[in-house]
Amino acid sequence: MDRYQALRTFVAVADHRSFSEAARGLHISATAASRAVADLEKQLGALLLRRTTRSVGLTPEGAAFLERCRPALNELEDAARSLRGENAEPRGLLLVTAPLEFGRMHILPVVEGLLRAHRQLEMRLTLTDRVVRLVEEGFDVAVRIVELSDTALHAVRLGQVRRVLVASPAYLAARGTPTDLAQLRAHELIATDAFTTGSEWRFAKSGRAAVRFTPRLSTNNILAAIDAAVDGLGIARPLSYQVDAHVRAGRLRYLLVELEAPPIPVNLVFQANRRGSPNVRALIAAAQEYFRAHPIGSAAEAPPAPATTSVAKRKSPR
Repeated sequence: MDRYQALRTFVAVADHRSFSEAARGLHISATAASRAVADLEKQLGALLLRRTTRSVGLTPEGAAFLERCRPALNELEDAARSLRGENAEPRGLLLVTAPLEFGRMHILPVVEGLLRAHRQLEMRLTLTDRVVRLVEEGFDVAVRIVELSDTALHAVRLGQVRRVLVASPAYLAARGTPTDLAQLRAHELIATDAFTTGSEWRFAKSGRAAVRFTPRLSTNNILAAIDAAVDGLGIARPLSYQVDAHVRAGRLRYLLVELEAPPIPVNLVFQANRRGSPNVRALIAAAQEYFRAHPIGSAAEAPPAPATTSVAKRKSPR
């Protein structure tokens, strides 16, 4: 097997953490995949993968090598597609990751539309609220809901969301509607682990003002917190896209809007060298079209015109 195919095999095994899964995707035998990686290690004089009877993992040398060779392989494959005149048609595997609920609500429809439009395209959509490292974990594109600053990654703006306070009309009728932070402290509050630090809610438009509390309900699942608020248990603090439908239907009401922090941008981020990929370009175009038709942010406010900029690592997970 030549060096190019050996590198492809190594990257596939590293992504799948399995020789057999990688071999299946490359249409070769597991024995051939194992031999290709072993030959590559011999040529490099370094152990790239740590093998056990149950798992395959990267060595420190393998992780460093993967980070360098993946972009080079992507460039070679894009160049080959361009030479064959295939740039206009997405094909092959595209790996995308997004936050769990946002991905289910807004990215899955984009993926479904792409797969229907491009029969030769395959996609792997990973929904997780964990911070995913694009290069190290082999993803082409990630959705980030966070303020970004400059680095080697590029971003396409899709819209914006807000951190909001909500409660049901029944709860507000029984307990009253808070008009400031002092009154909020007297209410039943529903905490979500991902959005609460030390049982404290901070409000950017109130200086260093914060609400410290012992939650009536604390949960690690934002949908459970929202359901509890809809059922009248108390006041929750989700992101706006997670409850806009409930507010439009009258099941929840926004509270203390004047204290909200500035909106949080929603971006597609990707490595600079993937900008010319037909697969990445197709995803960006499909996402922009979707969010023009289904804007997020204020109830009827369309997102600003998408722009591509350099971005940095996220400050905190969303």
